[in-house]
Amino acid sequence: MRKLRIQKVPTSGDLTRLETVLELDREQATSLIDMLRAIDAIPIEGDSTVRVDDQLLRDVFADPTAMASVYADDPERFRALIESDANASDVIALQHRREVAATMRRWLEDDDSFAEANAAAGGPEKAWQQLLEANPWVLGIGLGGQLLTSWEEGKLEQTVVGRSIKGVGKRADALLRTAGIVRTLAFAEIKHHQTRLQGEQYRSGAWGPSKEVAGAVVQVQQTVHLASRELGDYIQDQADDGELLGTGTFILQPRSYVIVGSLDQLTGDGGGPIPDKVRSFELFRRNLHEPEVITFDELVARAEWHVEAAAHGSAADEPPGAEPESTWTTQPDRWAPDEPPF
Repeated sequence: MRKLRIQKVPTSGDLTRLETVLELDREQATSLIDMLRAIDAIPIEGDSTVRVDDQLLRDVFADPTAMASVYADDPERFRALIESDANASDVIALQHRREVAATMRRWLEDDDSFAEANAAAGGPEKAWQQLLEANPWVLGIGLGGQLLTSWEEGKLEQTVVGRSIKGVGKRADALLRTAGIVRTLAFAEIKHHQTRLQGEQYRSGAWGPSKEVAGAVVQVQQTVHLASRELGDYIQDQADDGELLGTGTFILQPRSYVIVGSLDQLTGDGGGPIPDKVRSFELFRRNLHEPEVITFDELVARAEWHVEAAAHGSAADEPPGAEPESTWTTQPDRWAPDEPPF
């Protein structure tokens, strides 16, 4: 707005000549427009008058309590304004992801909080699976360099052997596929963060994987093997009415994952790493061809990194598939497996 001119149309005399009543420059016009916009939020009930000047408007917008009061009076109008803002959806989505990451962190660190979620979901593994189903971005960005999406929107668990996804049989906790022009299948077995990573010490300095971890590894290996054998190399997409579509998913040495436990199980009472436990666990999982073993604290740390990168606008500065400096370090003063103190 460079200039605002208000003119009066004469009712007699020279009807073609307009009379200028008010003329405002850019700054004056902006102040007038701001005042007019604020009128709806100014209470006009009663006989008393209310004086509103520029300073009052600045005070209102600077005072979170005042803004909260205005919002409480008419939340629907605020929602309508937010929905009409093209950038607002990004803010809402980012805030939701921050809340999800905070919930995951709280489950890791607060046993009582996780116990409540456990009871509500009907089991510790179900609690995590429900959260991950409701927030597919966590697995999508947290497992591999490729973007992974669920096979069926809103549902991670699928039957993959027998009549299964192609046509009842063995189930995978999470059936995923990569996103792109050519899509491939991926499998995940989801346990929970309290699942033990290691069993008893087998020999001096050697800690074997726990029964639960070993069982999960064999389970996902069996699932991948049987699914590959029964489903073939390619699954063509079908419409709801059975029509064959021009898209599909390849099943060529599918990637697989076991999400289990937490790395704090490899630390001592003071929070520092126990070298023998760390070495045993890292050598075990790094020498597994399939599946990849990922702990829940690593998954949470990756989700937190993603949220903070998006909040600071730095995600666009990272090359595709870029990894954070350490997806395993959850706190600055904690140890990171890629920088062991031994």
